[in-house]
Amino acid sequence: MSDPITYRRFTTDDIAAAHALTVELKWPHRADDWRFVAQLGMGFVAQDASGVIGTALCWTYGAGQGSLGMVIVSPAHQGRGIGRKLMDLVLEQLGNRVTFLHATTAGQPLYEKLGFRVAGTLDQHQGAAFQPPLVSLPPGERLRPLGSSDAARLVELASQASGLDRSEVLPALLSNADGIALDRDGELVGFALFRRFGRGFVIGPVVAPASDDSSRAKALIRHWLALNEGVFVRIDTPGESGLTEWLEQLGLPRVDTVVKMVRHAAPEEVGAHPRYLQFGIINQAIC
Repeated sequence: MSDPITYRRFTTDDIAAAHALTVELKWPHRADDWRFVAQLGMGFVAQDASGVIGTALCWTYGAGQGSLGMVIVSPAHQGRGIGRKLMDLVLEQLGNRVTFLHATTAGQPLYEKLGFRVAGTLDQHQGAAFQPPLVSLPPGERLRPLGSSDAARLVELASQASGLDRSEVLPALLSNADGIALDRDGELVGFALFRRFGRGFVIGPVVAPASDDSSRAKALIRHWLALNEGVFVRIDTPGESGLTEWLEQLGLPRVDTVVKMVRHAAPEEVGAHPRYLQFGIINQAIC
């Protein structure tokens, strides 16, 4: 007979056990990566006599949106409805919010049963051997370090580009990341953050004005690659960004593609500001 399973709120005391689950599944997350996402949201764990055997977290953005992720069930306990129960708990917490997630092929059927619909794709690129060529910017535009006075503008740009309220997430990111700004005649019009994650570092979010050649986003990404030759770097970029071929040419092969899904909204009703696009996301949980 299987041990009885109980469900309760996720606490910071669960980070070590949650990290052990990701290690078991060969996910790249460090304990610090768990700590970062946990402090921004809430969630639930499943446990039996052996300890924590499953997790699911969620995050809210403003009054009407949210996302969920870190949905994990230990391989030894899969097939017992644990993932479904954890999903029910976080979805109850999110209520009628427009909710996003990124789904693997294995997880997509469950999410579809819960009312999620495909809204796009996300390509994961990573590598360490790159020598990016220079990318020219239009006249009047330049890259510069981020300053303390840029915070409010960064929140504005990140919110417009993602279509999500970033007033809480961005300040937390800025305390853990380095950043570069795209400046146009004294106005901040784009940025890219660079921080520790998993096996090395991650670039994201990357926000830039929309253009036919994505040259501004490329210049922002290229900045971090040029400074970190030989360092393991990851970037998750929306499929519609058009950056996959360029990133692969730089030595960042695409290693995975997942599906972006949405609940409580039609896929065509959600999206970014037409002027600014998100070319690299924060992570697959927080979007």
